[in-house]
Amino acid sequence: MRLFPRLSVALAAVLGAACGGGRGGGVSPAGLTPVAQDTATALASSPFAVRPSSTSTSTSPAPSAEPPASSAESPAVLATRAAADSAADQRVLDSLHRGRPSADSLNAPLPAKPPIKGEEVEREAVQLFGPEGRTAIGAAAAPGPTFDIDVSSFATNRRVLEYLEFFQVDSRDRFEIWLARLGRYQGMIRERLRAKRLPEDLLYLCLIESGFSNTAVSRAKAVGMWQFMASTARLYGLTVDPWVDERRDPFRATEAAVNYLADLRERLGSVYLAAAAYNAGVGRIERGIDRLPGEQDSVDDHTFFLLSDRRYLRRETRDYVPKLIAASLIAKQPDRYGFDVEPLSPLEFDEVTIPDATGLDVVARLADTTVSALLELNPQFVRGVTPPGRSVVVRVPRGVGTRVAERYDSLPVTERITFVDHYVSRGQTLSDVAKRYRVSVTMIESANPGIRSRALRVGQRVIIPMSGRVVPVSAWSVPPETRYRRVSSTSASAGTHRVRSGETTSEIARRYRVSLTALLNYNGLTMGSLIRPGDVLKIPQKQ
Repeated sequence: MRLFPRLSVALAAVLGAACGGGRGGGVSPAGLTPVAQDTATALASSPFAVRPSSTSTSTSPAPSAEPPASSAESPAVLATRAAADSAADQRVLDSLHRGRPSADSLNAPLPAKPPIKGEEVEREAVQLFGPEGRTAIGAAAAPGPTFDIDVSSFATNRRVLEYLEFFQVDSRDRFEIWLARLGRYQGMIRERLRAKRLPEDLLYLCLIESGFSNTAVSRAKAVGMWQFMASTARLYGLTVDPWVDERRDPFRATEAAVNYLADLRERLGSVYLAAAAYNAGVGRIERGIDRLPGEQDSVDDHTFFLLSDRRYLRRETRDYVPKLIAASLIAKQPDRYGFDVEPLSPLEFDEVTIPDATGLDVVARLADTTVSALLELNPQFVRGVTPPGRSVVVRVPRGVGTRVAERYDSLPVTERITFVDHYVSRGQTLSDVAKRYRVSVTMIESANPGIRSRALRVGQRVIIPMSGRVVPVSAWSVPPETRYRRVSSTSASAGTHRVRSGETTSEIARRYRVSLTALLNYNGLTMGSLIRPGDVLKIPQKQ
């Protein structure tokens, strides 16, 4: 039989690669680059202890003698940039979690290289191998990467094929960014999974949970790469407070996630059931198993699909494992699916213990690096400042830890903080805020372009420049709880929009062709605000 070239590639990519072979785009466990030993097990006795750590064995170039100009980046600029990137991630994640993929859900253009269509793959498989060939085609398959989760049995599952197309078309540009981020963390996550005797390919859960974004925040307020709820995070030893949110720390969050997954697998007896429980909660999965007919003496990965077929699980959970399988197939062989990915390098760093509140911009200056680089290494410091009154570990670029500790030791207390963030409370004016921090109104206005005293909103973040000043303990403010936008019973009219289920502020802004910032400001919202179905948002005039 004559095979069409693209379908031959499709069969190799979806079916053959899932069943065998040790070559191809993926990395088998035996071929992994050794990961440097994690030395973050105990703090040294010195308050400025330096500990080297790395997710790779390669060597970083020596830092320059002078700090780069970008180390003085404005916190406001960095926050805006990070918010825009997170919003782009969240737009795709919302579409991914909403349910059935839709070819026009993101209005994405078709890629230059035609996608491998799922139905074409399945049709060609049946022609070549017969109806039974869907899951028994290893002998005729082209060599490809190996998997340590069961991909071969379910590679032609209808939902897997649909999500293969979704990742290739609807979310193609963003998914390519996520695949590049994989290079930052793959070695570290595989090492921790291996230590717990878990399948290393569970690392691809991060693709469908967050796109490997440490700043991702779901509508349910799950946070970070592994999308932990605060209660579960604390249960597994993570700190979540107004200063430090270790759900955003890729290393600490990975440790917690691996422990959680190990507990779920031990309790449920199946990797796919453990993954489903990670999404839906173990109780929901156990109740579904109890509803299956007959005695369930043993369960395995097929049990998940029994639960899914009988609709004992909600739609998002029914789709969870198919998403994982589809993401795994592409991540192991991106070039076969038309993705041109240049993986980011693994993070390399030293660790320095900082004893009291210090701005990351100050640490960046001591380390001769940029604030952006420090934020990437330390996303857990949600306010850009280490917490007052307690000692924490800060990661700095590899090779500069000793220098940072020495410079910090001689740093005057008045130079540890160059800015703080203040959250406006009811009735406050700029003059009130300035008096609280003992700075001038002019300094606050310079640090916050466009700010107006008469237009301050409750919960609004205001950056306070503090160079040469010690921040009074009583001055530190605490960010407000996540705000929900509630509305009256009045109906939507011209110039307003009533929020529907699954909609995000980004989608609403695109629909009305206004900027996200304008929409948020017009409604007194921030990037951290949540909207609910039924809320009525005012639509600003187009600029």
